[in-house]
Amino acid sequence: MSQEITFTIDGVEVKGTKGQTILQAADEAGIYIPRLCNLKGLIPHGSCRVCTVLVNGRPQAACTQPIAPNAIVEANTPELNAHRRNLIDMLFVEGNHFCMFCEKSGNCELQAMAYRLGILAPKYPFQFPVRDVDASHPDVFIDRNRCILCGRCVRASREQDGKVCFEFVGRGPHKRVAVNAEAKLAETNLDVKDKAVEACPVGAILKKRVGYAVPVGQRKFDKQPIGADIEAHRTSGK
Repeated sequence: MSQEITFTIDGVEVKGTKGQTILQAADEAGIYIPRLCNLKGLIPHGSCRVCTVLVNGRPQAACTQPIAPNAIVEANTPELNAHRRNLIDMLFVEGNHFCMFCEKSGNCELQAMAYRLGILAPKYPFQFPVRDVDASHPDVFIDRNRCILCGRCVRASREQDGKVCFEFVGRGPHKRVAVNAEAKLAETNLDVKDKAVEACPVGAILKKRVGYAVPVGQRKFDKQPIGADIEAHRTSGK
């Protein structure tokens, strides 16, 4: 039998069940907490820290922190949103994100998160790293210029596809996503139908020949802000 747990998020009483994370309980309650590395169906990773909240005054990753009775969670404060803006700013300048040319524009979670947080241009200097593009696979290409190292492709390949097509290599500024082949993506056992292809929140891993099937202006985040689908549960009373 599940054990109900009551706690608060930004003064709102939330009920969840034992074993749930703060992020899971918040989603069910219609309270959106920003996130990038988290994806439903994958084991929480806690790497991006965009979902950082205060639990009884202490910072925790909402995607990995279990709920606790009577916990006081702060998720939407000026200080936390400033922290999130700094993280998003750094993700933009550490890569080469040219949104006006990107096939993922309008469906990109990084772009949508920037808009939600009020970021129109990063405040940090651009680093313009030299990164490669691998278009060797017949159906999928990798543009590492756009990779934010969220690890969703790595986890989806391992946990959902039962493969190890992607993995992190290197450390610090040299860290990157590599493939399980001597050289190129075409030499791996990646299939265009794999969950790992769908998991990327940005335009780093994309299917070929479908980039503009949905016109700009009619895409997911062109129609509504990121998180609006979660918040709709709260306003609808579901």
